[in-house]
Amino acid sequence: MVANLAHLLGGKAAAGLMSLVYLIIVARTLGVRDYGMLVLVNSYALFVGSLLAFSGFHGVVRYGSLAAAENDPARLARIVRFMAVVELGFGLLAVLVAAAAVPLVGPRLGWSPDAMRIAVPYSLAVLATVRATPQGLLQVAGRFDLIGIHQAVSPTVRLIGTLLIWGIGGGLDGFLFVWLLSSVAEGVAMWVLGLIAWRKLMASEPLRGPWRGLLREPTDFGRFILVTNLDITLRELAPNLAPLTIGWVLGPVAAGLLSLAQRATTLLDQPSKLLSQASYAVLADQVAHGRFDQLRHTVWRSATIAGALAAPIVVAFWAAGNHLLPFLGGHTFQGGAVIVTLIAGARLAALIASPIAAGLTALGKPQRSMAVTLVTNLALYPLLPLLVLWLGLHGAGLHALFQNVIATGMLIVFFARDARDPPPRPAS
Repeated sequence: MVANLAHLLGGKAAAGLMSLVYLIIVARTLGVRDYGMLVLVNSYALFVGSLLAFSGFHGVVRYGSLAAAENDPARLARIVRFMAVVELGFGLLAVLVAAAAVPLVGPRLGWSPDAMRIAVPYSLAVLATVRATPQGLLQVAGRFDLIGIHQAVSPTVRLIGTLLIWGIGGGLDGFLFVWLLSSVAEGVAMWVLGLIAWRKLMASEPLRGPWRGLLREPTDFGRFILVTNLDITLRELAPNLAPLTIGWVLGPVAAGLLSLAQRATTLLDQPSKLLSQASYAVLADQVAHGRFDQLRHTVWRSATIAGALAAPIVVAFWAAGNHLLPFLGGHTFQGGAVIVTLIAGARLAALIASPIAAGLTALGKPQRSMAVTLVTNLALYPLLPLLVLWLGLHGAGLHALFQNVIATGMLIVFFARDARDPPPRPAS
C-alpha cells in the first residue's frame, strides 16, 4: 500500500507544484469576483457530472481482482467492457443535461455574459469525471505508476494554457477555455492509459466483445455496482454542491474565497483521496485471499498513521492565519484564518476515514459507507445554507467540519463491528 501511495503522491507532488503556480497567476489576474465565476462554472460542470455519471471503479476492482486471481481474462474483459459501456453512456447524458440547464442556473449564480456564453460548451468538462473504469483496471494491473503520471495531465494543460492566456493579456473567457481543455484531456488520457493495463491482463482479448449478461448472473454484481455508485454520488454531492450553494446565497466573491481556502488546504485533501485509491486494491486482494487479520491491521494502522501525519499540518494552517489567502490570490482575497482552519480540520477527519471506508467496501459492505454518506451529505446538507446565512462564509467551514467528524466516527463503529465477523468470500 505504501508503494502504491508513493507512486500516486509522486504524480500529485508534481501536479501540486504546477497547480500552485497557475493558481497564483489566475487568482491575481482575475481578482476574487471573476475567479469566483471561474470556480462556479467549473463546479457546475463537475456537479452535474458527479450527479449523473456512473462510476465503474469499484465494480472493476472488486470483481476484476477476483477474475484476475482465478486467471480468467475473458471474464475480466467482460466486466471492463460492461462498466465502460455504462459509464460512457451516463457520461454523455450528463454532458447534455449540463448544457441544457445553463440558461436556468447561470443567472442565479451571478455569471457574467462571458461566463454564460462559454458555459454551454464548457459542459464537455464533465468528461473529466468519466474515467473510473480505466482507473479501476489500472489498479487491478498494479500500474499505480501510470495513475500517478495521470495526476499531472490536467495541471500541465492548465499551467501551459494559463501562461499563454496571461502572456496575451486574456481574461475570464480565456481561462475558462483552458480549464475546459484540461478537463477533456484528463478524461481522455485515463482511457488511453487503461489500454496499457488491458494489454497486460488481457492481451488475448479484443477490446470489442461480449459484455451483456453480468446482471443476470447469480452474484451480487448488480447490487454491488449500484450501491457503490450511489455511495460515490452521494459522497461527492455535498463537496460539489457546496460552492454552488455559496454562490447562490452569497455570490461569486464568497465562492472565490471558499475555493481558494479549499485549494490552500489541498495538501490534506489529496492524500485522503490517494490513500483511498492506494488502499482499496490492496484490501480487495486481502479479502479475495481470505486474509482478514491483515485487513484489520492494515486499515487501523493506515488510519492512525494518516491522522498522526496530518495533525501538525492543520496546526500550520492555523498559524498561517490571515496571511495565506492574500499571499496566494492577492489583495482582493482578505482574511481567511477561520475558514482555512475549519476546512483543514475537516480534511484531517476525511483523511483518517479514507482507509476505513475502503476497508468496508472491500468487505462487500458498501451499504455502510452509503449510510454514512446519507447522514452526512444529505441529512446534514440543509444545515449548510442556514449556517451560511447565520455565520457567512465561516458557516461553510463549520458545516464541512461537522460532516467529516460525524462521518469518521460512524465509519469507525461500522468497521470495528463488520471486520470482527467478515462475510464469506464472494463468488466470481
